[in-house]
Amino acid sequence: MSDQVIKQRTIAKEVSLTGVGLHTGMNVTMTFKPAAENHGYAFKRVDLEGQPVIEADANYVVNTQRGTNLEKMGVKIQTSEHVLAALVGLEIDNVLIELNAPEPPIMDGSSKYFIEALKKAGIVAQEAERDEFIVTDVISYTDEETGSEITIIPSDEYQVTTMVDFGTKVLGTQNATLKHLSEFEKEIANSRTFSFLHEIETLLEHGLIKGGDLNNAIVYVDKELSKETMEKLKVAFKKDSISVKPNGILDNLTLHYPNEAARHKLLDVIGDLALIGTRVRGKVIANKPGHFVNTQFAKKVSKIIKIEKRNKVPKIDLNQPPLMDINQIMKMLPHRPPFLLVDRILELSDSHVVGMKNVTMNEPFFVGHFPGAPIMPGVLQVEALAQTGGILALSTVPDPENYLTYFMKIDNVKFKQQVIPGDTLIFKMDLISPIRRGICHMQAYAYANGKLATEAELMAQIVKVKEETKK
Repeated sequence: MSDQVIKQRTIAKEVSLTGVGLHTGMNVTMTFKPAAENHGYAFKRVDLEGQPVIEADANYVVNTQRGTNLEKMGVKIQTSEHVLAALVGLEIDNVLIELNAPEPPIMDGSSKYFIEALKKAGIVAQEAERDEFIVTDVISYTDEETGSEITIIPSDEYQVTTMVDFGTKVLGTQNATLKHLSEFEKEIANSRTFSFLHEIETLLEHGLIKGGDLNNAIVYVDKELSKETMEKLKVAFKKDSISVKPNGILDNLTLHYPNEAARHKLLDVIGDLALIGTRVRGKVIANKPGHFVNTQFAKKVSKIIKIEKRNKVPKIDLNQPPLMDINQIMKMLPHRPPFLLVDRILELSDSHVVGMKNVTMNEPFFVGHFPGAPIMPGVLQVEALAQTGGILALSTVPDPENYLTYFMKIDNVKFKQQVIPGDTLIFKMDLISPIRRGICHMQAYAYANGKLATEAELMAQIVKVKEETKK
């Protein structure tokens, strides 16, 4: 695959589905809604006060016993994986998923109906480029207890292979592979969830499969089907008779593929790895995957991506004229030498700014910090970041010369390496949340000669200066 620019995608209009939650048995309406660039996937509980939103983030995974369950500040989303797999499978980047219950509808236990709904809504390109994590090193996670393992290796595109072995004769060993994401809809999406008879019995005893009927799960009969169990199943699934097919599954449905179980496990892997929050270019090899190992792996990869993003220096062409030179900066910022600590603005958008400072021996602070060993004070690096962030905040008002910028909060400051005379500092600030009431909350990075020197979370507010104060 070439490194061509790929735009983010969302849906053209909202679309709803209704059904029943597998484990809650609750009727649920789910609505897919278009979302802005860089929004990603998020669930919104419209049935709760304040309509709280839970982002599809691996760090919110609290339980993986019967599906991937998310929780944020006490608000839960159960069994998120089939919905997320459909979004990834159609290469949609930004969608808000509204639910009036804690669990999406199970439908037929696959992603098929979600795919159909999303296609009906239509898929549209957005302006922003898709962020993609390109795998360059092997990343692995192993669950020692179960022997489950997931590895991702470099590849030209996102690929997934699953190998399933439950140690039962009826299921045996199965493999499934997805070489191109474009084949998800045709090859994987309609693969349904499956259970073993002994699991179904346990779930029924504990009242944990209220929304289940025999149309949304393949049931592998891994033990003798007693009369007592048969009667329980008839009642639970509202059937007059139940029997076992020669291939060892209950006669409720016909397999779509001989390896439907492995394909469904592949679907689950894609849904669970959506929780990484960034598209991945690499080949995933999952041996005996399950929601626990999938989501632990997602957490590990998302942490690696976060570290890489933090250490990724903005690509700057110093031969290009800057967006703002020192004179233009002084028209916006009230700071003046020797306390003006940004020389150029190189990039500026609604959500980020990149600035630059050339550090020379002429800086007044080197006189005392330290004689014979000049080092730029960390607090002044933070100040330089704040001034760069001030440009971002002040660019939102028509008369920046009438405003001052005040610090409100500094969090998570880390100094990674010394800054000395001769260094070129590059400052990058990204908004953590949209600017409201002049309050600007930013993630800030300072890089010295291609390496991360300082990072911090900064919050500042721009305030209009009264005329008498200016005099």
